Order: sequence, then C-alpha cells, then structure tokens
Amino acid sequence: MFAPLYQSILGRAQSGEKLKIEVVNIRDYADNKHAKCDDYPFGGGAGMVMMPQPIGAAFRAVDPERKARRIYLSPKGETFRQDKVFELLGYEHLVLLCGHYEGVDQRAIDMFTDEEISIGDYVLTGGELPAMVLCDCIARYVDGVIADRSLVDETFGESGLEYPQYTRPAVFEGESVPEVLLSGNHAEIEKWRREQSEKLTRARRPDLLKGE
Repeated sequence: MFAPLYQSILGRAQSGEKLKIEVVNIRDYADNKHAKCDDYPFGGGAGMVMMPQPIGAAFRAVDPERKARRIYLSPKGETFRQDKVFELLGYEHLVLLCGHYEGVDQRAIDMFTDEEISIGDYVLTGGELPAMVLCDCIARYVDGVIADRSLVDETFGESGLEYPQYTRPAVFEGESVPEVLLSGNHAEIEKWRREQSEKLTRARRPDLLKGE
C-alpha cells in the first residue's frame, strides 16, 4: 500500500535526507503466536475491530518517550485542511495510525493517540490512503523538498483557489492562451491572475473568501 511514499518527489526527499518516512507493521507487535491484530466486536455487528494490544505495543516501540504527535486517521476526525498542514509541520515527529476493518478499539484511540483526522466525508477501506495524503501534503513544505517558488499562489493559499495555468502551444485545437499572459506585462499578468483567482473562488468555494 505504501509504495508511493518512496517514489517521485517523496522518494527523492528521503534519498536526500530531507525527511524520513518509516512504515511500521502493527502485526509485528502482536503478542499471540498467529500475530492476530483484530477480533469480533463486543455487542455484535459486522466486521472485525483492531485490538488495542498490538497498537499500544507499536506506539511504545516507535515513540517510547511520547514526544511525537500521534494521529489516528478516521472518518470521525477533524477534516484535514491546508492550515492544519502548517500546524503539523511544527512537529519534529508524527506517528500516524491507520485503521482497518470496522475500526480500532476505542481504548487504543483514547490511550495512545492525540487527535483524529479525516481527509473527507467518505469512508475508505483503511487509513493507509489518508496517511499518505498527510505525508504528501506536509512533506511539500519541508525545507528543500520543493522549490520555494512552487509553493507560492497555490490553491487554498491566502487568495483562495489558484488561477488557471497555461503552457505551450499558444493555440491548441483552436483555443488560445489568454492574450495578457503573452504580453510580457507582469503587472497586468498579476492583476489578471488575482481576478481569475477571485472569480474561480467565488464560483466554486465562496466559503474561502475572507469576510464573506
């Protein structure tokens, strides 16, 4: 599941020692001979629930002094937004718990995690994809991972949604790039981009406009 964490930009960032991402198999910390990590839910119901013992043992192994920010990826958690990226960037060490099956024993959540985060109002088969989303979002802002210029004027920045982008050719199947972008007039280009950003934000995400 986690192979993408070691490819492309994230892979190069780890090779260059800009950051480190370690995948921990909770099953390795089970205290039973079959490395069992789930069981039937008390009270009945469909599916299986992840047991607290392997989770607790895994947390204690990777964060013995409890210095890391511990996050459980859950559809019941706080919705992940751009401002949360910068908050989490302030922690030197994050430990992300990926749920599976019908969920995680509540005692493990209460005893071993600091918060729950959701990446959206939908349910996935497990927390692996949400964990990778967090890794990718946060890693982009680690020094040296991406050129600073690439992080300017992004969607969900201070100006709302990002303006439309164009590249060569200037005309594609009869559709032309807006003339202002070919003018070389940087002041007019910046003005056009601000206007387009506001227009797009107002149409699609008016909740992002300050004071409205």
